[in-house]
Amino acid sequence: MNHAFAVTPPSQLRRSQVTDVVLWLLRQRRRLRVVGESMLPLLEAGSEVLIDPTAYRQQVPQPGDLVVARHPRQPELWLIKWVVYVDADGCFLKGLNAAASTDSRDFGLVAQTNILGRVVCRFP
Repeated sequence: MNHAFAVTPPSQLRRSQVTDVVLWLLRQRRRLRVVGESMLPLLEAGSEVLIDPTAYRQQVPQPGDLVVARHPRQPELWLIKWVVYVDADGCFLKGLNAAASTDSRDFGLVAQTNILGRVVCRFP
């Protein structure tokens, strides 16, 4: 299958705003801490993000989105990656720091049922 790789990886992520914090307090957002260096230079280890766990209930992830996904071979492990492309079998996910990332280059496409949410901002 030929996929267009014209999508560029995300280079910025906005800071949280008052509405993000309110949504987090109302449990409409989840707060996660970044572990590892796979998303450098965008996200450093120890930084925190908010995710929207409902983002993909009505739509599929889009190329360029930052997502949190369940690792296909280690379901207890959650990954933050960017979506390179989406097809009927799932999403091809990749880290920004290829040398330090375990991603779809290693485990293949990630089923959309394993995409847990969209990263919406840094926290705080």
